[in-house]
Amino acid sequence: MSASEILVRGPNWTGDFVMATPGFRALRAGFPDARITLLVRAELRPLAEGAPWFDAIWTLASHRRGLARLVREGRALRRQRRFDLGLCLPDSFESALLMRLAGVRHSVGYARGGRDLLLHRALPLPREGGRRVLLARELHVLGLVEALGCAPQGTALELFVTEAEEREAEERLREQGIAPGAKLALLAPGASYGGSKLWPAGSFAAVGDALARAGARVVVIGAPSERALAARVAAAMRAPACALAGALGLGGTKALVRRAHVLVANDAGARHLAVAFGVPCVIAMGPTALEKTNLNLERVSVLSADVPCRPCYLRDCPIDHRCMTRIPPALVADECVRALAAGRGYAGVQRVVGGLAA
Repeated sequence: MSASEILVRGPNWTGDFVMATPGFRALRAGFPDARITLLVRAELRPLAEGAPWFDAIWTLASHRRGLARLVREGRALRRQRRFDLGLCLPDSFESALLMRLAGVRHSVGYARGGRDLLLHRALPLPREGGRRVLLARELHVLGLVEALGCAPQGTALELFVTEAEEREAEERLREQGIAPGAKLALLAPGASYGGSKLWPAGSFAAVGDALARAGARVVVIGAPSERALAARVAAAMRAPACALAGALGLGGTKALVRRAHVLVANDAGARHLAVAFGVPCVIAMGPTALEKTNLNLERVSVLSADVPCRPCYLRDCPIDHRCMTRIPPALVADECVRALAAGRGYAGVQRVVGGLAA
């Protein structure tokens, strides 16, 4: 397939965007001379900054703002440029409709929720025995890109940091009295998905204290909406900790994660930032399944509890949140200290607490 103008409707969530980077890399390799425009939520734009795959990055104005706003944005896109090819990464009806409204000549995405009526080429979601198969997000995106004739360029995640982002991270650390060569341990206790993904704040604090005893400077990170949660974690620690949630933009957070020696997080976006930079990370996983994120685990430890109700994918637990509260802080702390000592030579593990070892 030939195309000179390509529109990519980017993923809507941090983790999904980072896991789409192998697809972006393959798309650029397959269309080296095309002008590729990324259309993405403004909050996620920093994830694309510095990347060599896009000729332009446009911010999305209509996400979840109603049909009238979507129609206006589609018409505006049509006036700005005529796109030969569109890659629709979110599996939403709204994103496929925007491609049509923008006048994209040939749009490609997965068939889901009536989208096959809007897309010019709708690929079936992978199934086995009549049931949908859980597929790693990297492969999910690469499946679309391969359908355009682009050969995969590996499945490794990849992000870039600009000089301005690096300066932002450096300034915040300097304000906290943290020297450039300090051993950084990052705690990321938040998750935009919902409360069901949150390991208790007290558990994060216990791990933070263990890392401080091992010689790390502990920094709690997160989005502006997670300031209160980060403050609770820092306040529950016996050792001093810096709460920088909301003090850094997403770009500065990228730069901070790249400097880190270990990251402790829920199954959320910060995890994927660490993976993209090769930073060891230890994850408490509760309501979700590893099958959708089971690639690039070389320096990732995933610890979960053996409870019959997981994975449920509910955003809020209707019972006692046992999938998260039964992950022992001592187990996570031991793994984090091991990761801190091993550095980039750390080998991750996948462990289910309760007798079922993976």
